[in-house]
Amino acid sequence: MENKEIFDVAIVGGGIIGAATLYKLQLRNPDLKILLIEKEDKLANHQTGHNSGVIHSGLYYKPGSLKAKNCVKGRHELVAFAKEYGVAHDVCGKVVVATKEAELPFMDKIFNNGIANNTEGIEKISAEQVKDIEPFVESIGGIHVPCTGIIDFVGATNKMVEVALGKQPKSKLILGEMVIAINDKSNHKEIVMEHQLAFAKKIIFCAGLQADRMAKKDQVNLKEKVVGFRGDYYELTEQAKHKVKHLIYPVPNPDFPFLGVHFTRMTNGETECGPNAVFTFKREGYGKTDFSLKDTVDALSYKGTWKLFFGNVKFGINEYRRAFSKRLFLKTLQTMIPSLEMDDIKPGRSGVRALLLSEDGDTRDDFRIEHTDDSIHVLNAPSPAATASLAIGEYISEMAEEKFGLKTSSIAL
Repeated sequence: MENKEIFDVAIVGGGIIGAATLYKLQLRNPDLKILLIEKEDKLANHQTGHNSGVIHSGLYYKPGSLKAKNCVKGRHELVAFAKEYGVAHDVCGKVVVATKEAELPFMDKIFNNGIANNTEGIEKISAEQVKDIEPFVESIGGIHVPCTGIIDFVGATNKMVEVALGKQPKSKLILGEMVIAINDKSNHKEIVMEHQLAFAKKIIFCAGLQADRMAKKDQVNLKEKVVGFRGDYYELTEQAKHKVKHLIYPVPNPDFPFLGVHFTRMTNGETECGPNAVFTFKREGYGKTDFSLKDTVDALSYKGTWKLFFGNVKFGINEYRRAFSKRLFLKTLQTMIPSLEMDDIKPGRSGVRALLLSEDGDTRDDFRIEHTDDSIHVLNAPSPAATASLAIGEYISEMAEEKFGLKTSSIAL
């Protein structure tokens, strides 16, 4: 920074969690000078910009968990924010459909979760009622979730940062700079980037796919590692878009740590089908053959990765087969919409999800946010983190105010 000013707080990571933290912290403390650092040349370039664009309802999460509480609270805030600032969105609703008897007990479980989590308007519906909502779906019943929606998460991220910086002209955004190191100084932290230095009294890390590495740079003793899973999407072709009116989800398999392949109508007019979930050999690699030696060694030298693999061998093999076979992908989609044909789908984009994987291979950890004397680390923020972003941003802001004893002031070096 040219004036070598020490910011009150620096936020590392310009995805939607970093943006929401900046937004909430700045609105709650308008005099604070806050720096947001993002290593890419634009915001929301990784998980935020590659997710399914769904405003989740709170149906799947254990009552009382951070995921459950922040999803419901954050959903209401996100929709209100989108309305206020003109972010593209649509609370269009979804159906979760069962296609076989074995799925009914778990459908009941997630329905009861939804009731406990105050997911408004949900109701169990018959196969005939499912067809009233989604005429091309074949099922034995389902759940109607009217409060689920779709949104432009990249647009929301950019708007949060724009509004926050508008509240305090001395706050700043740095794009295209990777944080290389964090050095302790007498009254602040020195943030070493590729081409410049920045200085802040406190730091909040919202680093997503790089969360564990940023924690280590900040001398945090973290046993777990982030492991990436790529999700590939197909899109419906123009001739098939009429077969999906809203959002269509399967009943998730309780033995598999992802929600399963689903249909999502997007704010840009497209309709996506997916994603699958396969181990990725590059944390920020979106191509099927992308490879990073560092990321691969990092993941495959960790015992938690192998515990996960051995505990999900059948699922893993099926996911990899489907990743390289359009026919197998279509077969999965046909369990809900049997009339789909090969010409009805075309390859779409991909995303990578960061999971903080425990040493025993468990992927079902709640949101995890921890602090030291001078920093806060968002270590695990999988779905529904984007939906919950404003609630998470407030949670982090409250933590920062309490643990850091924030007082707005500036120090010149």
